[in-house]
Amino acid sequence: MADRMLQFVRLDQRMPEKREASQRRADFAEIYREFEPDAAKSQASRCSQCGVPFCQVHCPLNNNIPDWLKLTAEGRLEEAYEVASATNTFPEICGRICPQDRLCEGNCVIEKGFGSVTIGSVEKYITDTAWERGWVKAPKPQRELAQSVGIIGAGPAGLAAAERLRMRGYQVHVYDRYDRVGGLMIYGIPNFKLEKEVVLRRWKQFEEGGIRFHLNVQVGQDVTLAELRARHDAVLIGTGVYKAREMSAPGIGLKGIVPALDYLTASNRKGLGEAVEGFDSGALDAKGKHVVVIGGGDTAMDCVRTAVRQGAASVTCLYRRDKANMPGSMREVYNAEEEGVRFEWLGAPEAFRGEGQVKAVVAHRMHLGLPDATGRQQVTKVENSRFELPADVVIMALGFDPEDLPKAFDEPALPVTKWGTLKVDHRTMMTALPGVFAAGDIVRGASLVVWAIRDGRDAAEQMHSYIQQKASTLAVAAE
Repeated sequence: MADRMLQFVRLDQRMPEKREASQRRADFAEIYREFEPDAAKSQASRCSQCGVPFCQVHCPLNNNIPDWLKLTAEGRLEEAYEVASATNTFPEICGRICPQDRLCEGNCVIEKGFGSVTIGSVEKYITDTAWERGWVKAPKPQRELAQSVGIIGAGPAGLAAAERLRMRGYQVHVYDRYDRVGGLMIYGIPNFKLEKEVVLRRWKQFEEGGIRFHLNVQVGQDVTLAELRARHDAVLIGTGVYKAREMSAPGIGLKGIVPALDYLTASNRKGLGEAVEGFDSGALDAKGKHVVVIGGGDTAMDCVRTAVRQGAASVTCLYRRDKANMPGSMREVYNAEEEGVRFEWLGAPEAFRGEGQVKAVVAHRMHLGLPDATGRQQVTKVENSRFELPADVVIMALGFDPEDLPKAFDEPALPVTKWGTLKVDHRTMMTALPGVFAAGDIVRGASLVVWAIRDGRDAAEQMHSYIQQKASTLAVAAE
C-alpha cells in the first residue's frame, strides 16, 4: 500500500520532467516526459480527498478525480483506469490537452499555498499505462441491435457518441470529410501537445469494436442529410466549427496573411508524411521568416510554438489584452515564453503593409477599462500609439465560426441560431428535424475537446432514448 493521502503537507507539487526549451524547439515531440511510477503515486497521494471535490465539479465530464487519484496512490492502476474511463472516452487525450490550470487543477482546494495536485499528468500516466498493459478494450457490446445510427463528424463529439452507442449495441456509421479520424485532434493540435498516434490508435480500436468509418465523404455532396436520415434510425451532427473568423483592415488581402487552421493543418499533414503544396511552396512554412500571430487563445499558442519549431527568424504574439486576460491556458503561455516567443500585450492590428506580400503589421496600443456585462474588461484604443512589427507571415488566430450547414447539407429546414450554430432542444439535444441530433462545437460554439466529449456522450444517451421510444411506439402500433 502507498502512503496515506493528504501528503500535500510534506510533498511539493511536481510535474513530470519537462524537456529543456532549447531541446524541444528542435522537434515536435511532446514536451513532458512520462511520470515515473513512484513519482505518479507520490503526486496522487497529495490529494486531500476533500468532502466537496471542486476538481470534479469544475471538470466538464465530472470525472471522479479523487477516486482515481487515491487508487493511483495505492498502486491500483487498473482500477484507476476503470474509474477514469467510466466518465471519459479519451482520458489519455484530456490528460494531454485539457487546460487543467483553468479547470480541475485551477479549482483544487490545496492550490493556494501548496500547489494543486498534478491531475492532468496523473490522468495521462494512468491511461498510457493502461494502453501499455492491454487494459484498454474495443467497444464491443454484449448484444447486437438491429437499429443503426449515422454520425456526421469524426471529431471528439462524434467519436464519444459513437463509442457510447456502440457499447449499447447499435450499428454505428461515422461519416467524415477528411481522410483520417480525429478532426481537429489530428489536424489542428500540434504533436508537441498531442502526438498523432495517441488519436490514431483509438481509430483502430473503434474499428475493431465494429464502428464503421466512411471517410472522404462530404455530406451535401457525396450523400445528402435526407439520405442519411432514411438510412439510419437517428443521425448526429458533430461537425465542429472550422470557418476562420475574419477581420477587416487595410492590406488584409496581402499574401502571407493566413488563417490559423490552414497553417496548423499544413504543419500537421507534413508531420504525417504527406506532400503539402502550401507548405512545400514555402507559403505555410515559417522557416527563416518573421512571424506575427494575432490572437490570444490556445490556437494562437499552437501557432507561435509551431513557428518556433519550423525555424522562424522571430515569432511575436500580438494580443489586444494583457497576460492576465489571456483566454487560453496560462501553462501554454509559459511554455511559449520559454521557447522564445515574444508577446506584444495590449496591441491590436489596424493595417497590414506590403507590396503584394505582407511586410509589416501596423498596430496600436490598447487600454483596459472597466468590466462589461460579461465581466471582461473593456478595451479602448490609445490615441497616437501606432507601432509596427516586421512580418513575412501573419497568422490570424481570431477564433472559429460555424459553416453554413443548412446550405452545405442542402437542408434548408435545419435550424440555426443567430450565431450560425445549430439550434437544438437542450433537454433532448435534437434539432427541429425528427431524429436529427447535434452536439459539440456546432451547437456550443468553438470550445474545448473535453466539452465536445461531454456533449457527445450526452447526445448518445438522448439518441438511445429516442430510438427505443420509437421502437416501442411501433411495436404497440403493430399489435
